[in-house]
Amino acid sequence: MTAARAVVTGLGVAAPGGLGTGPYWRATLDGATAIGRITRFDPSGYPATLAGEVPPFDPGEHLPSRLVPQTDTVTRLALMAAGWAIDDAGLDLAALPDSGVGVVTASTSGGYEFSQRELQKLWGGEGKVSAYLSFAWFYAVNTGQISIRHNLRGPSGVLVNGQAGGLDALAHARRYVRDGLPAVVSGGMESALCPWGWVGHLSHRDISRGTDPARSYLPFDASASGFVPGEGGAILIVEDAAAARGRGAEPYGEIAGYGSTFDPPPASGRGPNLERAIRLALDDAALAPGDIDVVFADAAGVAAQDRAEAAALAAVFGPHGVPVTAPKTMTGRLYAGGAAVDVAAALLAMRDGVVPATVNVTDPVPGYRLDLVLGEPRRMPVRTALVVARGFDGFNSALILAAPGAAGREGAGQ
Repeated sequence: MTAARAVVTGLGVAAPGGLGTGPYWRATLDGATAIGRITRFDPSGYPATLAGEVPPFDPGEHLPSRLVPQTDTVTRLALMAAGWAIDDAGLDLAALPDSGVGVVTASTSGGYEFSQRELQKLWGGEGKVSAYLSFAWFYAVNTGQISIRHNLRGPSGVLVNGQAGGLDALAHARRYVRDGLPAVVSGGMESALCPWGWVGHLSHRDISRGTDPARSYLPFDASASGFVPGEGGAILIVEDAAAARGRGAEPYGEIAGYGSTFDPPPASGRGPNLERAIRLALDDAALAPGDIDVVFADAAGVAAQDRAEAAALAAVFGPHGVPVTAPKTMTGRLYAGGAAVDVAAALLAMRDGVVPATVNVTDPVPGYRLDLVLGEPRRMPVRTALVVARGFDGFNSALILAAPGAAGREGAGQ
């Protein structure tokens, strides 16, 4: 039996540089860096002061008034992006069967800002917290609130595995579609830019301590000194290809292949398994390395991790074998939200025939043997794209996207 094909029919992006898919994509193609000194609070007393912040917004302009007091910034962004994605897909939720749409999202942190505010009230003398704190902090709250707002009663879930989570959530969505579900709302969203959340960020030793937004996050560069965190993400509509075709929808592309691995402990003497994840995704998509047009890299910005990713890409594709880009140099690493944004960017690259650039990198390490897209976007046909993501402590994920009609043999990846 041939497995159902899962296509993406709607995009909703809320990221540094742009609220909405259109503003985000224009800023990305313009090479506009959205990394800057934190404005949400005074960061001067912390060892790191840069982040990728979403543009200021009034949640009351995007959400029902009842939702505003019960949601953290991360959930407001997820609800906004989900609504945009549903509208973009032209999906009539009321026309679908009961329990016909699921929700699978990824998040690393949950509602830090909401939690800090309420705990400050408690410790500051009010002696109580909002009843909404019981769920607003929870990393699964985005899935729950999207489900409730849109009355989505299909199978749902949440992934908590860092940057890789955005890809893993979409892979779970594809699995649900293959099991017979008409559509799934999926992706990743993050926001933890408050003092409490920032302390959590800083517990990771690889965060850049630089103060120049143009020189603080430089993946694959000789001056790489860590990454800059950010907030935001993307929500996508993953739909059964036949169902989408039946209602006249025009997909952005297909989720054609997926692979995930876990690295062994450092003391084991064995190397990382990113290469294997990429090969698993290629096998799942029934594609050869030469079939991939572009790679959206994980781009850790840490020399050892950059070296390992470059080695994996060179092993699979050959030296300088495929264009590689990291548009997250404009936004910072958004954890689970970043991988979902990369998927959206890859689909938009297919639509428009242009690969966004990796900005600010001026001294790429020659030994990495990568064909980095630097300086300006590269005009080229994009029929297939590989998106790579790694979470903390060993998670590796690889997702292959194909333009409509460009995937491998019928029934691949069953």
